[in-house]
Amino acid sequence: MTYDFDHAPNRRAPDAVKWAVGENELPLWIADMDFAAAPEIREALGERLDRAVFGYGDIPESWYQAYRNWWARRHAFSMDPEGLIFCTGVVPAISTAVRKLTTPAENVAILTPVYNIFYNSIRNNGRNVLEVPLKNDGGAYAIDLDRLETALADPQTRMLIFCNPHNPVGKIWDRETLAAVGALAKRYGVTVVSDEIHCDIAKPGRGYIPFASVDETCAGVSVTCIAPTKAFNLAGLQTAAVYCADPLLRHKMRRALNTDEVAEPNAFAVTAAEAAFNRGEAWLDALNVYLWENRALAERFFAERMPAFTVTKAEATYLLWLDGTALGVENLPAFFRERAGVVLSGGRQYGATNAFLRLNLACPRSRLNEALERMADAVNTGTASRAAAVSPTKRARSG
Repeated sequence: MTYDFDHAPNRRAPDAVKWAVGENELPLWIADMDFAAAPEIREALGERLDRAVFGYGDIPESWYQAYRNWWARRHAFSMDPEGLIFCTGVVPAISTAVRKLTTPAENVAILTPVYNIFYNSIRNNGRNVLEVPLKNDGGAYAIDLDRLETALADPQTRMLIFCNPHNPVGKIWDRETLAAVGALAKRYGVTVVSDEIHCDIAKPGRGYIPFASVDETCAGVSVTCIAPTKAFNLAGLQTAAVYCADPLLRHKMRRALNTDEVAEPNAFAVTAAEAAFNRGEAWLDALNVYLWENRALAERFFAERMPAFTVTKAEATYLLWLDGTALGVENLPAFFRERAGVVLSGGRQYGATNAFLRLNLACPRSRLNEALERMADAVNTGTASRAAAVSPTKRARSG
């Protein structure tokens, strides 16, 4: 089947978070895609709709098998069938882990810049955020293992929320790095919560390595959060899973998710996940090709038209991480929204500064081209004067 990613449905609706923007604004911020869900998934959901009853549901064996088959086939990881637990989302699972596996005022470490909601999951539950900055060599990011060890060695640090692949920098961590992180976590009695929701959006031919697959140490110290929602654009259906190889961690997470009431599926959650993993592979492969063509286009565009930006070379995610420090603009998200009508995510929320930007590439190529042209026009018509024209009020609202 041929899939069309050059055209997308109209998402300017009251319930679309991404498109709650001005009439002439282009949103390239929040991490969901503008593409229609795979026709195979829509067909399965239509079949479920036709059953016409939406009462309480349970998790059938076919759901467990769909996850296990996918990870074995796509990621060479054989999951313990007892290790999978349904949950309504990766973020609820992370928040549950923070709440139930740590105690108030303990430290939860994160490797920054990183997904902004990690901060919320930690602070909203009365824990301390312990930032461990990644090393950044001209846009090439790596974990500073010495700094990480110092953070984990603190007796007050009880958890590391890990991002694999890493949002926003698009890094796929190699096996050696993962093993080193796992070894440090075991040495200091720290639980690793590994957010792997972006794992299926990767450069064609480039696979990721599940944290729990590396060795017995990594498996024993970790709670892995996975879902079809990012790769197949299904976030609104609230369907995800937690994987725990260690029996004690598994018991704690199963009880925690149940007592937090995030362990029961809505009427479409099981159907969507099974359809994605059982029927959606060809669509996903085509999507990844399209996304990497979008990425290549954007990288060329910045090199030729906005060379002041440093573009991070990524191996995963549909997110482009940009360092615009050389432009000398204090608040780039406000600048581009005000002067180009392009809505982007600012680096401050990820633990960087707003001289950094996260740009969502998951849209039709024509829309991406238009957004890039608008940005280039804004930059090349006088950055300094335009930066000064952005009022503090605008910055607060737009950043």
